Amino acid sequence: MPSVPNASQRVQVLQVLGNAIVGGMETYVSRLIERLPADQFGITVLLPWESELSDHLRSLGAEVYVTPMPDNPPWSAIQTVSALVKAHAIDVLHAHLPNAHLLSALVGRLCSKPVITTIHGRQLSTLDLEVHRTASTHLSVVCRQTYFHALGLGVSPSQLHLIPNGADTTLFVPRRVRNGPLRQALGVPPEAPLVGQVGRLSAEKGPDVFVRAALAAHAVMPDVHFALIGEGPLRTELEQTVARLGLTDRLHFAGLQSDMANIYAELDVVVSASRSEAMPLAVLEAMSSGVPVIVTRVGGVPDLVQHGLSGWLVGDGDYDAMAAQLVSLLREPERAAAMGQRARARVVHQFSLDHSVAGTAQLLRKLAQRGGDARRVSAVMSGEGGKAVVG
Repeated sequence: MPSVPNASQRVQVLQVLGNAIVGGMETYVSRLIERLPADQFGITVLLPWESELSDHLRSLGAEVYVTPMPDNPPWSAIQTVSALVKAHAIDVLHAHLPNAHLLSALVGRLCSKPVITTIHGRQLSTLDLEVHRTASTHLSVVCRQTYFHALGLGVSPSQLHLIPNGADTTLFVPRRVRNGPLRQALGVPPEAPLVGQVGRLSAEKGPDVFVRAALAAHAVMPDVHFALIGEGPLRTELEQTVARLGLTDRLHFAGLQSDMANIYAELDVVVSASRSEAMPLAVLEAMSSGVPVIVTRVGGVPDLVQHGLSGWLVGDGDYDAMAAQLVSLLREPERAAAMGQRARARVVHQFSLDHSVAGTAQLLRKLAQRGGDARRVSAVMSGEGGKAVVG
């Protein structure tokens, strides 16, 4: 019979992250760690290397350890993490990214501890599925498309949990700033509209589509400025494309930005041209900030954005539709403001960080109570792709 923590005891959780950059997944996990009640949960974190993220997590009070996490973990790594689990009396392992999923599953099997592997993308990888089948891990997914995809692959509902991402609605609030640091740094006049895409400059995020949409919109509204906010492997290629198209003075590369709450305050419209998404954090944050969004209809995005009400959906790669809609929103500020207000309400009522943390906390408690025999936990579902409920 597995031991059940007393009411006075905290559930000890080992968060295992397969990456240590400061990206969307890592930001979300750090906010989750920050919001889990300290009197109910003790958090230990395992990262593959030291970074700005490890420093930030330590500042939140988490104990952070580092060990390499190759895709095929050596026995020495498994032994090291197993010793960590025993030393900290870990109740549940919570893993993020496939390399962390595999390492955590092996350690969980060895130590008879339940393991949650969160799928931050829109589909399960072959490795995720094999790890689940071999080690009986629990799968946590962030959108309904992934949930039903997993069911179709034979994952048992008792080991499948839907907990959507959420935005911090107390941090990302509606504000409008016409002459903030971003505009000043980019040379964007206070009176000029500014449209942004937030995300990694990589193929799956569709920054090339955003550039094409900017070109089409510029032909109609030449005073509009555009910003790609993020870094990635396509930056040089994109800069060359922008120069070739004659958009250098209108399309700006803003790089990584740490103060995103203030960045959204300077944007008039946020675009997401992603080719693949589950529940995009940047879109959630923009909506929470009351900024109208134009988003590709991929992954879990239609669960979040109600077309024509809390945002606008376009087809994958349809930069003409994207451009037409952003021009329309910029020419109709009252409609844009109303859409932003509805977007904010949508996130507050269905997709807040508080909802996501509550669902995660409830699942962690359930699995801790079950111990190594956690297969009987009920599935986590949501009424509308939003709030998570544990049965």
